[in-house]
Amino acid sequence: MDQLLNLPMARTAIDRDYLARVQPGLFENLASTHSTRYLLINRGRVLLDGPADQAQPRLHLVERPIQVEPIVEVYLGRSEVAEQSIEAGAAVVLWVVEDSTADAISSDGWHQLRRTGAGLSALHAGLYTQALALSNWHATHQFCPRCGTLTNIDQAGWVRVCPQDSHQVFPRTDPAIIVSVIDQHDRILLGSQGIWEDNRWSILAGFVEPGESLTAAVRREMFEEAGVRVVQPEYLGSQAWPFPYSLMVGFTAKVDPAFADADLAPDGDEIEKLRWFSRADIEAEASSLLLPGRMSISRAIIEHWYGSEIVSATELGQIGS
Repeated sequence: MDQLLNLPMARTAIDRDYLARVQPGLFENLASTHSTRYLLINRGRVLLDGPADQAQPRLHLVERPIQVEPIVEVYLGRSEVAEQSIEAGAAVVLWVVEDSTADAISSDGWHQLRRTGAGLSALHAGLYTQALALSNWHATHQFCPRCGTLTNIDQAGWVRVCPQDSHQVFPRTDPAIIVSVIDQHDRILLGSQGIWEDNRWSILAGFVEPGESLTAAVRREMFEEAGVRVVQPEYLGSQAWPFPYSLMVGFTAKVDPAFADADLAPDGDEIEKLRWFSRADIEAEASSLLLPGRMSISRAIIEHWYGSEIVSATELGQIGS
């Protein structure tokens, strides 16, 4: 189902090679291998080959940088394909660099791809989502949750270990559901947050709570955010959303016939406005609607319901996330 939705950030061409993470001297061995490439990240930003707004942006993967010391080093795995400057089977290492290092490397060439990364190849999309999620996790989980001691990085960047009691802390992924709610007239429910621009709309989403199944989260979140009771939640696909380290799990669901005439009730916190859209509404208003950007699963789900690509104000004005 993921391929049916054409999810840009669900693609990958990386063998994560997890067994190699515990090899002694792994980074030294990789550094001495001519094919190894390094992906540098600073504050969630990456370097690109060319401008960020090109149709198919490419990450700038480099040979071992001279006189660069990372603050975090992570073994990402091996490329399953040959592409531009990287060989098939080549290892890729993430280097998170501090601000002064980033400024010395490039004063204005660092880019955040949240808005412009939809055109990344499968290799670069997989590297970007993996590297960004890991760099975000390391930035926010440096201390032991038991005693507050600064942890040490282990297993090639995939574990942090407390030096006091050897407690291991692993990278986390926060699951969130995102749902196209469809009524008895085959209209889709879109909502708008109070901090958004006028006429920006998206489908509804929310985090899965502890002890909750995905489908239970669908039913709860739709009622909490919109006052809508839904039935028949159907899985559509999922993709990483490393802002900071989420997994977006896409569903569609029907309005419960027993509550078909209930009024919409935006929660007033996350959602300020709600509206039912027919396909005719979308077609007539597309040029003025700010829909989610093409990197997002929300856009893919909207177009899955619509039946074809939508050219909205987001693309016409190159706006959106």
